Amino acid sequence: MKLRTATLAVALLPAAALAQTTPLTWSQIVEKFESRNPALKAAQLNIDGAKAEEITQYLRPNPYFGLAADGTQLTRYLGIYRPFAGTQISPSISYLIERAGKRELRLETAKEQTGIAASTYLDQERGLLFILRGAFVQLLQYKAMLQNAITNLDYWDHELALNKIRQNSGDIAVIDYERLDQQRTQFESDYETDQVNIRTAKIQLMMLMDSRTPLEGFDIAGPFEFPNQIKSLPEFRNIALANRPDLKVAQENVELAKSTYKLTVANGSTDPTWSLWTTHNPSFNNPYDNNTIGGSISFPIRLFDRNQGEKARTKLDITRNEKLLDGAQAQVYNDVDSAFYTLMQNINLLKPYKTKYLPEALHIRDTVTLAYHNGGASLLDYLDAEKAYRDVNLAYINLVGAYMTAAAQMNMAVGQEILQ
Repeated sequence: MKLRTATLAVALLPAAALAQTTPLTWSQIVEKFESRNPALKAAQLNIDGAKAEEITQYLRPNPYFGLAADGTQLTRYLGIYRPFAGTQISPSISYLIERAGKRELRLETAKEQTGIAASTYLDQERGLLFILRGAFVQLLQYKAMLQNAITNLDYWDHELALNKIRQNSGDIAVIDYERLDQQRTQFESDYETDQVNIRTAKIQLMMLMDSRTPLEGFDIAGPFEFPNQIKSLPEFRNIALANRPDLKVAQENVELAKSTYKLTVANGSTDPTWSLWTTHNPSFNNPYDNNTIGGSISFPIRLFDRNQGEKARTKLDITRNEKLLDGAQAQVYNDVDSAFYTLMQNINLLKPYKTKYLPEALHIRDTVTLAYHNGGASLLDYLDAEKAYRDVNLAYINLVGAYMTAAAQMNMAVGQEILQ
């Protein structure tokens, strides 16, 4: 027995080291995740890129500056060749005037694309937070199972000590004590399995956080329980309709399609180009006018509307995005309803476990244990009662873990943290 106690003490050293580490709460985990996760940091750059595109789309067209040379003599005339004597340099400047609010519409579409990038980022974060929450809950569940295994080991070691005294005094047979001793292997197996599961869950959680903390220096803390009552289904639906980022993306895509159509119509309008120039050549009507100024305006003649196809395409795109919005709303209802009924199922199962089955299993175990110690119950009854108690506790822990996973699913369905 002393050897077993020493072995257990050595095995518990990692757990003791963890106990000295300051555990991280869920809010601290989320904070570190949002600041370190590489996928989120890369997605954030998409928003910055979209904002930079707003600057590009709102730029004004640059004016054109030109120089024209005229009057250079090519051939001799009356035997005289003075090629550059009559050359005149005429500087000019031209500018394209954008009509129909093209520049403002380009900025509007760019801003809407920035909004879509931001909502897409939030939707990606929503999915990753669900994965993070799942890893967090799993670690809490394994910690609860480990604590249960430790409690079972302590209890069984106490029982073995009492039964060793009974065996030494001849109250029970050696074979009966050995059968009791063999039962301890199951508790040891549970303990070792839970230790491995905890380490595996920590590695997954630390990977999502991009943490380089040593495994022994990382731990979490949080409630591992369930509420007696949750919000109603209509409340969850309304929260989801107001907060789901993927639904917001679908809504913003409809607005972007409308703005794109307006921009396409505006692009069909003609844009005039104004030009001004100066020259030193005298005009034909005024030989004394050595410095002159001229101007012109040019614009395309729209004999053919070459923008009809684009107008038709962008108009159809509005209808397409409206249909996608309807589908996104239906998906929101589907996600919320599925998560809600899963939550209710888990709560309905957990309530009788907490108020009835757990106390009953403890009472049965203690009663049968007392009866066995006093010769009123068989060894098989004793072992069955202990196994039933262990099974009920493990079932309760797994149900709480299932509820918390369903709560994470509901948080994902509504687009924000409303259940812990």
